[in-house]
Amino acid sequence: MEKKLVADIFVRINSEGVNLKAYDYILTWLSVFWPEGRDRIEHFARSSRMTPERASEIDGQKVDWTPTNPYLAVETGHLVRVMVAVGQNRAKLIDAYANLQAKDRTTGQVDGEKQERELEKLRQALPIVTDRINWTEFIRSIQTAGFRSHAGITSNMNVVASYVVFLLGRTRFAVELTRLRNLVARWFFMAQLTGRYTGSSESQIQKDLDMFSEIEVGDADGFAHLVGRTLEVSVTNDFWEFNVPQSLVSSSYKLSPVYQCYLAALNFLDADMFMLKMKVREWMDPALPAVKGLEGHHIFPRHYQESVLGITDTKRINQVANFAPTDWHTNLQISDRDPADYWPELVAERGGDTTWMDKQRYWHALPEDWYLLPYDEFLEQRRRLIAAVTRDAFERLCRGSDVQPALSVEVPQEAATDEASLSTLVGEGYLMPGDQLDPVDPEWVVDAVVTDDGTIQIDGIHEFDSLDDAARYLEVTNVSGFEFWALEQDGGLAPLAEVMANGPRDR
Repeated sequence: MEKKLVADIFVRINSEGVNLKAYDYILTWLSVFWPEGRDRIEHFARSSRMTPERASEIDGQKVDWTPTNPYLAVETGHLVRVMVAVGQNRAKLIDAYANLQAKDRTTGQVDGEKQERELEKLRQALPIVTDRINWTEFIRSIQTAGFRSHAGITSNMNVVASYVVFLLGRTRFAVELTRLRNLVARWFFMAQLTGRYTGSSESQIQKDLDMFSEIEVGDADGFAHLVGRTLEVSVTNDFWEFNVPQSLVSSSYKLSPVYQCYLAALNFLDADMFMLKMKVREWMDPALPAVKGLEGHHIFPRHYQESVLGITDTKRINQVANFAPTDWHTNLQISDRDPADYWPELVAERGGDTTWMDKQRYWHALPEDWYLLPYDEFLEQRRRLIAAVTRDAFERLCRGSDVQPALSVEVPQEAATDEASLSTLVGEGYLMPGDQLDPVDPEWVVDAVVTDDGTIQIDGIHEFDSLDDAARYLEVTNVSGFEFWALEQDGGLAPLAEVMANGPRDR
């Protein structure tokens, strides 16, 4: 039986009852025409989820390195996308698959020579994509930009597309590694900040590929100039002054790309936490417990807003401009008090160093006499100041400033959390069949309901056994499902942690 026929059969079998994506077709095709390539793709993706020690246990022999990292659990689809971009200079996988099939549109006949040429491009690209030095140096680029873990990255496509840019600079344009690391750090920061790859990501990646194709091979300076020019036109003065503050009108700091860039900026600037002589990078460390110790604090406390200001809209209470990173003890000390009450006390207790207090006001974007401002005025002013701090860090990064987070390829293991599973929430009466669930950010429009079987059904079609699976279906990867979902209750949204704190409901 001919290979092309086998590949067609595989695709048809694989597609029965399964919603396949374009990369699935390419992987199936590779199973026939280049099985070693598919095996290598799957091995790299699988290894990204384990340490060398764990890989050694599984393989029964010493493994010196795995692509494990704090930012991305690599999927086979990610690798296919990068391989196709580097090898075929294509972003649209359906077009790449058509090229691999090499069928004449009129006769349906396969052009064997063309097919072999396209396959050879992938054979040349995959070793580049999975190269240890390339991957490690790319991960350092993300670290250079100030990001500490996957929690700060609101779209995996930012990582995937930036890796394509890194590999082009490294292989096609021969950019020196230290220079390339900084260039890609800037690119990654820009991509997250602007949402460059949100929406029609394939179209944008193709535009990028076409843009870089205009540079002569080996022209490192041309590559650097084009990266710099792209940043200039993407992140303009108007963008900083208008777009960034407007993007901060959001009620979920964990899902806000701009706020996560602000946190990365604080890390880049070596900032301390809110009224605490402890580095922000420690709060962002995935190895620290997520439940106790360090947390995002409401500067205008929630209960104070509800009981004194009369604000009950969760979306207003939880505006990202009302959050600052601090420790659990500071949060307890602040409690539900009026800012005009707790702030002078904190300054008297911890603010003896006037230089440090000036830095505190700068790092944490605190307006002049902020604690005396009306809440909405405070939010408006702080959004502008957050934008200014983020801009300062980005511009220092673009200048190649020495103020950068320490680089390390050591990957901390994420600490366990006390989050309950979907089965526990349903079984113990915190959630009930028929409950409507929404993302904690009300700007997301999702129809999700708890079924009689204790699953989550989205859009009346897609059913999931866990909170995480339901969130991942929506391509949310930087927070857990427990953090992402909230219960529609009394005309508002209650985060699942709050639902549990209120105790089981009467059945």
